[in-house]
Amino acid sequence: MRTIVYADGGCDPNPGPGGWGAVIAAPEGTIELCGGERATTNNRMELTAAINALEHFPEGAAIEMRCDSQYVVKSVTEWMRGWKARGWRTATGPVKNVDLMQRLDALAASRDVRWTWVRGHAGEAGNERADRLAAKGRRLALGLPTEPPAQTPPPAAATSPDRTVPIAIAPGLGRAISEAARREGVTARVYVERAAQLALDLGPEGMARARGLVGGPKAP
Repeated sequence: MRTIVYADGGCDPNPGPGGWGAVIAAPEGTIELCGGERATTNNRMELTAAINALEHFPEGAAIEMRCDSQYVVKSVTEWMRGWKARGWRTATGPVKNVDLMQRLDALAASRDVRWTWVRGHAGEAGNERADRLAAKGRRLALGLPTEPPAQTPPPAAATSPDRTVPIAIAPGLGRAISEAARREGVTARVYVERAAQLALDLGPEGMARARGLVGGPKAP
């Protein structure tokens, strides 16, 4: 029987502070792993999540790795054989993130891994939890509390129904959001909701620190 593993990673902004998370449905109970880096990219965090999950298992272990990153899944199942045959080069140049690709290749080669792509933010519990662990990893990388601050309950008198307030978005920003959402494989609404939730989690101080990192060293 294969052990089910969910791996997810990302950073915001990209490049910027990032995190990764993995959920392992082990026979003895669920195991959760996470971590982060202060300057990285979405793709490096996706790869790092899968690497750390595989490193948890001994050689020969039977695993089903479920990722919402087609970059990770297709790299292993479709592209990597050709890259290796060309000396870790693509048709246009060196393989990006080759250090992580080679580590992932070595780990997968010594384990019985079935790679499965799952749609992100589609309600699959393991994937949703791995995403939250990746967000936790981002906060760890920034030196912030690992859990969002507790929300102060509203006064008892404030019992009126919630109201949605329309927010106008500049055309240029709207196009940028749509393009970013397409790259992430989610809807623009989901992308904006995730960005807004991250901003709320980080708070003013965390946002200021994250903005300060954008102009810093870039991940390869």
